[in-house]
Amino acid sequence: MNTDTVTQSQFVSLNGSSAPVLSRLSYVASEPFAVNIAFRTERGRWVEWTFARELLVTGLREPCGIGDVRVRPDLSTDEGILILEIESPDGYALVEIEREDVERFLDAATELVPLGTESDSFDVDAFIDEITNV
Repeated sequence: MNTDTVTQSQFVSLNGSSAPVLSRLSYVASEPFAVNIAFRTERGRWVEWTFARELLVTGLREPCGIGDVRVRPDLSTDEGILILEIESPDGYALVEIEREDVERFLDAATELVPLGTESDSFDVDAFIDEITNV
């Protein structure tokens, strides 16, 4: 089972300018610790990032994350916005996402796999097979 939602997000900092972008959050119960966010870059082409579901949960309340993905509430201007920062060797993007959309998405994901029970849904043997049979 999985859940996803498609929303219109806003890049607020990409080469110094803002531009709307279509984004898709998704969650798959067989990968219970992770969420995916994909951004449509052109018709039929999506760029996807995978990161810990816990980052979204914690990021609703306080800044969290180190490294490539950081999440925080936007308390300075709009409490209804969640800030997602993504960084890679290819660049940096700051994305605004409606807090309500993230909450609705997390509620649906938590219905599939309740927080704290992720290890019950994680097949360690299948994961080991996957990474050793490359």
